[in-house]
Amino acid sequence: MTESAKPRNEIQRLRLLHSMQILDTKAEERFDRITRLVQRFFDVPICLLSLVDSDRQWFKSKQGLDVCETSREVSFCSHAIAADSILIVEDAQVDPRFEANPLVTGEPFIRFYAGCPITNADGLALGTLCIIDRKVRTFSQADIEALQDFTYLVEEELQLHASAITDGLTGLLNRRGFTQLAEKQLEILAAENRQFALLSFDLDGLKQINDSLGHLAGDEALTTFAQALLRVFPATDLIGRLGGDEFVVLANEVSAAEVTLLQQRLADEVARLNQQPNRAAASISFSQGVIGSSAAPQPWQLNQLLAHSDKAMYRNKQQRKDARC
Repeated sequence: MTESAKPRNEIQRLRLLHSMQILDTKAEERFDRITRLVQRFFDVPICLLSLVDSDRQWFKSKQGLDVCETSREVSFCSHAIAADSILIVEDAQVDPRFEANPLVTGEPFIRFYAGCPITNADGLALGTLCIIDRKVRTFSQADIEALQDFTYLVEEELQLHASAITDGLTGLLNRRGFTQLAEKQLEILAAENRQFALLSFDLDGLKQINDSLGHLAGDEALTTFAQALLRVFPATDLIGRLGGDEFVVLANEVSAAEVTLLQQRLADEVARLNQQPNRAAASISFSQGVIGSSAAPQPWQLNQLLAHSDKAMYRNKQQRKDARC
């Protein structure tokens, strides 16, 4: 059995998948309707809408299979997202990548597999829409095109899901999305007694940029800062734009020293982006505040944590203003 290589954009892919708040959610008729149609159209015993996480594949919709997830290391779909194209395995028993796979040698005894990557507009693969048979099959060009068409339907439904919790300008979580995910994450962190830090950021002078250079320049400042946050903070951290020039990060499992290092890396990354020759005339700067888990009042409540980090951020903003006077 050959384990698949990770996609070249694995970090960005996982960040997108986690930000969508869809893993481990209940079955939904809008997705089940598609997998039922696909199962009937291709006359196969199994059809799956599989989302590939860091170490597992989880089934948002499934027909003909009882389990909700399997290990990523035995996942056919992991091979499909790494290939960036439809993966067709006409006979898994004679394919060196899969002949020893426990899903081939044991239940569900896969012989045939076809999986089409489910991607977003930037080409990041979240998982696959796949069909499975227990007998050898061939797959024609017309079959490929039909599976692609069904996959487009899945992508449209996922886009509708994502748009409800994503900021349209920066692609970060919006206030609703960040709040929902962060509250859930804080429950996990509290139960496992793990460290965290909540960081609040505010872009300096965004109104002046909008007034003097126009809103396109202001939008560029916002998207540039969002890019910096994405480059500096790990994919497992939650990053959101709460509105206007307000940004927030829930950093998981970090010490105070690690937070300081991340803050310095962010300052360096913003400075680097400001020096790029294709940027607008306006440079960006930011104020920041942080509260760590060791200083946070318990029980950890997101609204209280945000209030504490906001206070710290406004103190930082005032200190920087005083220093310039």
